[in-house]
Amino acid sequence: MDPPQLTCVGRRSLLYKKQAQPSRAAELRLSELLKHSNTDIYLLADLLQRRVSACSSNSCLESLIKPRMRDRSESAETISTATGKWFKFPKLWKGHRAPATALSNPPSTTDGRRSPKKEEKQEEILSFEQRLEGKQFFECSQLLIEVEERLFGEKKQDPTPKEHEEHTAKLAENYRQLEAGVLKTLELSLSPEELKMEVLLSAVKAMVLEAEQDKRWTQRTEASPVWRPSGWRMLHDEALRNIVEWHMDSPSTPANSPVKLSSVQEDITSMARQLKVDLLLVVNAVKDCYPPEMDICNFYARLYHQTFSARLRKIADFGLDDRDCTSVLQWVNDYYPGILQKPELAPHINVAEMGKLLPEEVLEPLEEQYLNKQQDELTSFIQRVLEEAKEKWSKGEEPTSEDGCFVSTVAYDIIQCIHGMVTTTGKVVGDRHKAQGITANVKDLMYSFKNFQNEIIKQNKVNSRSFVKAKLLCVDQFSEVLQKQNMLFTDDVRQECLIILGDMRRAAHEYLLKPVHEALKPQYRKIGTLDWLNRRVFENLLVDLQQELQVLQGSSATSHQKLIDQMHQEVTAEYVKRLLKGELKLKDKALQLKACEVVTDDAESLTRLFVAMGSKEDWLKEILTKIADVLKLQDVPAIQMQVASLGTEFPDLSVRHVSALLKLKTSLSRSERRKVKDTLTVTLSESSSEHTRTFFSSVPVK
Repeated sequence: MDPPQLTCVGRRSLLYKKQAQPSRAAELRLSELLKHSNTDIYLLADLLQRRVSACSSNSCLESLIKPRMRDRSESAETISTATGKWFKFPKLWKGHRAPATALSNPPSTTDGRRSPKKEEKQEEILSFEQRLEGKQFFECSQLLIEVEERLFGEKKQDPTPKEHEEHTAKLAENYRQLEAGVLKTLELSLSPEELKMEVLLSAVKAMVLEAEQDKRWTQRTEASPVWRPSGWRMLHDEALRNIVEWHMDSPSTPANSPVKLSSVQEDITSMARQLKVDLLLVVNAVKDCYPPEMDICNFYARLYHQTFSARLRKIADFGLDDRDCTSVLQWVNDYYPGILQKPELAPHINVAEMGKLLPEEVLEPLEEQYLNKQQDELTSFIQRVLEEAKEKWSKGEEPTSEDGCFVSTVAYDIIQCIHGMVTTTGKVVGDRHKAQGITANVKDLMYSFKNFQNEIIKQNKVNSRSFVKAKLLCVDQFSEVLQKQNMLFTDDVRQECLIILGDMRRAAHEYLLKPVHEALKPQYRKIGTLDWLNRRVFENLLVDLQQELQVLQGSSATSHQKLIDQMHQEVTAEYVKRLLKGELKLKDKALQLKACEVVTDDAESLTRLFVAMGSKEDWLKEILTKIADVLKLQDVPAIQMQVASLGTEFPDLSVRHVSALLKLKTSLSRSERRKVKDTLTVTLSESSSEHTRTFFSSVPVK
């Protein structure tokens, strides 16, 4: 019996009246109903059943179940069942049009001919399954969320409990399918040969959309579906973590090194290469699939940092030999930071946020092992260099000569080694101050170097003078490095080494200059005598001095200049010492003026000679000039002023020196001499520390 409401519509009644006589017109009418009618689902089902039973041929049945295209005017809510029947869900499984697939209706025909009607463009309606198969994850998510809203949300409809249960089950299953597809896509994020970036983009957009839906549910009072919250963001993070760990455990980029690597080095190098390749892929391609707020580059960088750190920690826990220990430290402090700071990566990764690959408690024993090794190697190298130099001297060989100068490579070799090892150590341990620790033994080795020079001087062999001249170059080179390159040494090592080198320079100067002074002694003895006032004495001294200075040739330019400077000071000190000895008594003004003139001329001649030989100590001329002025002056106040000036410039001027000088002027009374000495005492007590130049401390007086 037909429901009474079915006859209230004229066109529906007409269909019922003609149902017993199937015809082409009935088929066309049914098609029209399916196209335009809002007929209730149950009516359509009944009509379809009657139409099927009345068909006498397979072609009639096929015409009903054959999939078709719909016009733009066709309802998006009409879908096909598994049996081929067309019916209407109550707006739950609403499809979406394919974004870029516009298809045309097949041309209508009449007797095999093309219809003269214009073709109408049609759009294919893709089901959830079709979109999922096409990896349109974002569109799938949109569709499922729309259905979810109609089942549970603000657009909630009221199907029967059975229907609600069925729709809910199907929706949950679809969500599981979508989640599996998205996760599988995420797992291929770093496999560009297996995944198109537009597919990854769709998966990421779906994840973001699901996260937004999760957030909306937290703001509602209604009960949420069992699949909410979806937690896709957590699944995303876990998937990426698994990818990173798998890539680091099974790197596809093998270590490629011209040097034979240990197994530990191969493992670390392979992981690091894989890390670099993957991060470059993230920056160049994967990044564009994510919204900026997800900061995916730093997320991947943190995952690789954590994974690399965990792998290195396992390696360090096994105990490493020196080679592998060095390799681990190099990757922690040098190579790995270098990868992150590459121009392609640095703008996208916050390196400072990463921290070190290994914590301090793991690094400390590795650093101690490495620093001890470096210190032992440096000490052994320096000892070997010194032993080779000693052996050469012991055999009576001459040092190497370059451009007429004796040179030694001892300092150069040691300095190069120290500089290279400290610099390398600083990079390996990542701390310059820790690297300085390997030079702790240098001061002990410097003492050995000093003892070696003392032995050369003591034995005074034929080749000793040439070796001492060569050692002066080493002293200068060591001193320059200690003064200018503080980063190589700790302060205590640097200061102690400079003291040792100062002692070595003085000992070498004394050894080389002593024969020269011995040769000049006959001329020194005549200074401050009556013969000296006749000028011939000093002229002879200059001639002999010029000859003897030639013997000092043979050291490097810098060392020779310092040697000449020292000789200039010593000759001047010897001159003042002989003058203050007091053998000459200047009883009257005439003699005093004569002595002033001689001292002034001698100062000029002496300075001219030494400056020509390379001396930079022209300030010594001022001492002799001031002494000459004291000899010339007759007024006590003027003498007091000159002595005060001399004491201000040279704080090591003592009362004994002034007393010896004043005694040359026998015209001064004891009380006048006391006044002048008192003036010096006051001057010295009030003098500041600005003037630190010394001279008179090297002039002994009785």
